[in-house]
Amino acid sequence: MALLGARARKYLPDTAFAYVDTKGQRRLPIHDESHVRNALARFNQVRFENAAGRERARRRLLTAAKRYGIVPIGFFAGQLEAERQEGEFRARAGVAHDLPTGQVTLLLTDIEDSTGLLRRLGDGYVGLLGQVRRLLRRAVQRAGGREVDVRADELFAAFKRPGGALHAALAMQRRLASHAWPDGARVRVRIGIHTGRPTLTDSGYVGLPVHTAARICAAAHGGQTLLSRAAMQAVEATVPPGVRFRALGRHRLHGLPEPEHLFQLNAPDLPTRFPRPRTAARPAAGRPRTAEPIGQPPRSRGRRPETRPAVADS
Repeated sequence: MALLGARARKYLPDTAFAYVDTKGQRRLPIHDESHVRNALARFNQVRFENAAGRERARRRLLTAAKRYGIVPIGFFAGQLEAERQEGEFRARAGVAHDLPTGQVTLLLTDIEDSTGLLRRLGDGYVGLLGQVRRLLRRAVQRAGGREVDVRADELFAAFKRPGGALHAALAMQRRLASHAWPDGARVRVRIGIHTGRPTLTDSGYVGLPVHTAARICAAAHGGQTLLSRAAMQAVEATVPPGVRFRALGRHRLHGLPEPEHLFQLNAPDLPTRFPRPRTAARPAAGRPRTAEPIGQPPRSRGRRPETRPAVADS
């Protein structure tokens, strides 16, 4: 195959390449038979921006192969996986089309000790996981949220109305606690809530707000719901009496540039005593390890804990 020089490449149209990325970089030339064969051999070495771009390049390449009478038997061997990825992309794109934009409140859940439950229940874990997912999804839908993603033992949802996220979290914790699980299993989820402005792409949300919500979820214990200060302030003006926040101080969360103020969602009918948040480092300097219980005086320097009423489940 003759090398394609820069000058010759410059004058080729975009249609002479199987893949053109969003920055205009052109890869996998297919303007003649030898380059088509080379593109078939190199296809899986190219880093595509997304599954849709990969699929477009694959179709262009196969069209070019057909034009030159090439039957790419070896190329087809790995294409079942590409088709599966394209199906997942289409599903996520359909979900992303309906997700809220601008300032949104993100809620993430994670089943505590899912590996232990799997060991205990064996094949029965699949049925239990299905029950948990249905319960969580129902809580999201009834609170006006949108499901973003569900994978393994995690759920990711978004709410345009911040109060909806708290209603959903309370419903989740209450229904999980009251449900009769098989073999006497104890199913508890950790929940993290954060309000911010993530970027919505054709495959879902990206950006620091998503990472913040995930890290807050990871810091919680089973049965506990933690919120960022941004989330707490977002619901502050609309909360009814009965449920409250407990300030837990500032904590360093893995991968985030600044310590985050964490708040625990307290309800009279849910557990309120948990170990300190599951963060790698101690709370940031100058802050108490945990805030004082609501309604009791502070223990040091006259500093009052930050508490606010929170949304009760309807």
